[in-house]
Amino acid sequence: MNVTVVQGDITEQQVDAVVNAANNAMRGGGGVDGAIHRAGGPAVLEDCVRRFPDGLATGDAGWTTAGDLPATWVIHVVGPIHGRGSRDQLSSCYRRALEVADELGARTVAFPLVSAGVYGWPKDDAVDAALEVFASARTAVTEARMVAFGRSTYDLIAARLRARTQAGTPAG
Repeated sequence: MNVTVVQGDITEQQVDAVVNAANNAMRGGGGVDGAIHRAGGPAVLEDCVRRFPDGLATGDAGWTTAGDLPATWVIHVVGPIHGRGSRDQLSSCYRRALEVADELGARTVAFPLVSAGVYGWPKDDAVDAALEVFASARTAVTEARMVAFGRSTYDLIAARLRARTQAGTPAG
């Protein structure tokens, strides 16, 4: 799997699936979740209500239509809140997202930095969790695209990705 990083808006990515950093209720929220629901339109929320009547557990993933997004699917993950959840739950988000992508036949997947916004997970550890999962994953996904909304996050992801490559540790 090729791991790439871009700076931009996850809702504009031309990929098979975008990963949404959702909350347990699966009814929309702020940050990435709010942006995906706004850009995807009411079909995303309607599918969330239908497919996840009781929400989704922290560390788990599930899919819905992408509605009006350029992607075909949204893979929703529920990341842990820093100080209340575990690194294993954070890693599980990336693992489960790849498993769901494989179930769907998605080959290109755009990921946000899960839990590193309002959930307060330290960005460097969040990046490392993602890259560790990508390095060890057995998946048919050909591209895991890390999408950074801001320049500082892009620079951090790019530096961590370069360091893993230079150390001979595959990023994916």
